[in-house]
Amino acid sequence: MRRIAKFLLLVAVTVAALGAGQVPPARHIEFSQEGRAALEKVGTYLNGLRSLEGDFTQIGPNGQLDQGRFYLLKPGRLRFEYQPPSPLLVVADGRTVAVFNSKMKTVDRYPLADTPLDLLLGDKIDLLHNTAILTVQHNPGTIVVEARTGRNRVKPNIIITFADSPLELRQWTVIDDQGLPTTVALRNLQAGAAVSEALFVLRETKAAVGTKSRD
Repeated sequence: MRRIAKFLLLVAVTVAALGAGQVPPARHIEFSQEGRAALEKVGTYLNGLRSLEGDFTQIGPNGQLDQGRFYLLKPGRLRFEYQPPSPLLVVADGRTVAVFNSKMKTVDRYPLADTPLDLLLGDKIDLLHNTAILTVQHNPGTIVVEARTGRNRVKPNIIITFADSPLELRQWTVIDDQGLPTTVALRNLQAGAAVSEALFVLRETKAAVGTKSRD
């Protein structure tokens, strides 16, 4: 989890239904009427979002700053292009998340289901009945959803913030197993943009490739 959080924002998301691969146990949370309305509103927004592109700023646990451009195409595809000096390129192709390091000429792959990205990339999202959702806060101008990715977690480790009126994904924070946060803030968003499927094919002809599970 720590390595993925460092590389993906997490990343990036958005966002299992917050942790597929580690299904949280059943829990009974009675959301308020306002909370239920907020979750339904966010779910409708995410289900209607088919493509998205924009700029991102990633703030690491020690304050390190990275920026770049991202592209999202549902279901299951995401691309984060980091600006130099970062050597990273992150590509989710619907099955795996690949982290390409241009300096080391390596590619590490992680199963998409082992990351928290399904919340953003899933085709059908039902937040009201998602046992990973722990809290929702509808504040003036924002909706904040907190969730967990592991079956043994009792506290949220993913915090996703949406602007309200109009509703728009703005940022998410992933907290690693040491309690350290990585935050990704989005800007200049273009929903419904014509995003090419070629962006989600990682060329590996000159890279060493490895496959890894979440650590």
